[in-house]
Amino acid sequence: MGILIALIPAIAWGSIGLISGHMGGSARQQTLGMTMGALVFGIVLWLFKQPVLNSAVWATGIISGLFWSVGQGQQFTSMKAVGISRTTPISTGMQLVANALAGVLLFNEWHGRMYWIGSISVIVLIFGAVLTSLTDKTDPNVQRSENWSVGIRALILSTVGYAGYTIVVHYGNVNAQAVVMPQAVGMLIGALIWSFKDRPWKETATYRNIVTGLVWGIGNLFMFMAMAQIGQAIAYSLSQMGIVISTFGSIYLLGERKTHREMIYVIIGSILVIVGGVALSLMKA
Repeated sequence: MGILIALIPAIAWGSIGLISGHMGGSARQQTLGMTMGALVFGIVLWLFKQPVLNSAVWATGIISGLFWSVGQGQQFTSMKAVGISRTTPISTGMQLVANALAGVLLFNEWHGRMYWIGSISVIVLIFGAVLTSLTDKTDPNVQRSENWSVGIRALILSTVGYAGYTIVVHYGNVNAQAVVMPQAVGMLIGALIWSFKDRPWKETATYRNIVTGLVWGIGNLFMFMAMAQIGQAIAYSLSQMGIVISTFGSIYLLGERKTHREMIYVIIGSILVIVGGVALSLMKA
């Protein structure tokens, strides 16, 4: 059951880049709108479930949300710089490394043979993610507009933010449903601090991206439910299989250009991501 729960974030989060790309707006507008949607989701969930919100839940949620605002804001920045189909696989690989190491080193989730199987599975996942982002420079008909210096810098900051967001919640060991609303408050605070100069709340694109936040909220809830059942390293690895959705969706729905060779890279890389994710789930089972 935990494995099936972990696949829900893969579908939800794999759609985030596609939805935000369709809604439009700058990275700051997308981030702020997304946090607004996440807060709406958190409030509705609290009204229905009414979990206990003690000081530990509030502290854990707000700190986690602040980390998330860094992670998501910088990921949107990278998407603007190098495209969704390149950002998502690289970001996935970096997040997998960070969260797998956290699960092993901080929470002692692997034992015995699990180290070997888990390590090989994560390597396969990362290799697949990197493969989907490779560029074919032999086609003179394809004009490139990527800004890789901005993209890589944003991806590093994004990885730090995303890793902190999950580690804080796992370390705090708080109720998954209770932490959602405080976390959304932290996300909104972080997004407002980051985007204050641009005043994105005055733009309609910000409010369109509330939909993005609602979808993210669904994935977020099921992510922490899965972590409680099957551990951080495996739950997060499975949730990141959504790169298949975001990568192919950005190509076929948003029109991001790929050469024939790059499509081969994408297909093989996506298969490796699925194989690595399945291997991790079987290891836990």
